[in-house]
Amino acid sequence: MINKLVDKIKKTNAPVVVGLDPMLSYVPEHIQKKAFDEFGETLEGAAEAIWQYNKGIIDTTYDLIPAVKPQIAMYEQFGVPGLQAFKKTVDYAKEKDLVVIGDVKRGDIGSTSAAYAVGHLGKVQVGSKKYSLFDEDFATVNPYLGTDGIKPFVDVCKEENKGLFILVKTSNPSSGEFQDRLIDGRPLYEWVGEQVAKWGEDHMGNDYSYIGAVVGATYPEMGKVLRKVMPKSYILVPGYGAQGGTAEGLKPYFNEDGLGAIVNSSRGIICAYKQDKYAKFGAENYADASRQAVIDMIEDINSIF
Repeated sequence: MINKLVDKIKKTNAPVVVGLDPMLSYVPEHIQKKAFDEFGETLEGAAEAIWQYNKGIIDTTYDLIPAVKPQIAMYEQFGVPGLQAFKKTVDYAKEKDLVVIGDVKRGDIGSTSAAYAVGHLGKVQVGSKKYSLFDEDFATVNPYLGTDGIKPFVDVCKEENKGLFILVKTSNPSSGEFQDRLIDGRPLYEWVGEQVAKWGEDHMGNDYSYIGAVVGATYPEMGKVLRKVMPKSYILVPGYGAQGGTAEGLKPYFNEDGLGAIVNSSRGIICAYKQDKYAKFGAENYADASRQAVIDMIEDINSIF
């Protein structure tokens, strides 16, 4: 799947991923009203509104981008109906030939880690049959528990030709409380990055590993170091736009070939219609505003090369 992701980035000339992280407050009133008219002000109504919102954004952006990244927490908050909306979103994105990065940040050990891996990336055995479940192409994983937590995911990825993005240096302000702590004179995130590179050697694509890393756009100097530590790992870069990351600051995350990183924007794309810059589109045409925001983001990022 890493080969497909790289090929689609080359084809679209767009090293970007749209984060489908919907809050109900993001969904325009006309979509909410239609969903509530059908299902009432229920969890099912909320899930339907979110699904229709996502569908509109996918329909207007799929030809521009290589991938989407739904954040599962935004769906889990609506219980089982929310998870059904998550599954619909994943399936529809794949119908549009988009790579799907499941932002699930799982992290456990042994059989529990294997169960998470099967649920999101693999197939579960039921009697004589096997079933794909959420079926994302990549999943985000927390490495805090070490190899015991990562190996079950890697094993499933090998079986399914799928991949991981492992948290290395996150974009949130308090990430340094642990991630920047020095161990034998080097910050923890460097040690984690080295381990990601080692895990990745065991599951390589054509040019890049199936095992990538998450490194926030808000720390470009650290990104520069980690790019050297993990030369064959694709870097998923959150924090662009709404969290303060800039295009100029993204350059260190890429290799000289212009590949090696994919930049996420969530609110900046899916809530574009609420920004002054795109207000002319209005709530009725929220998806067209998202399309324009994607075009602007691609142009902004490509300006650094």
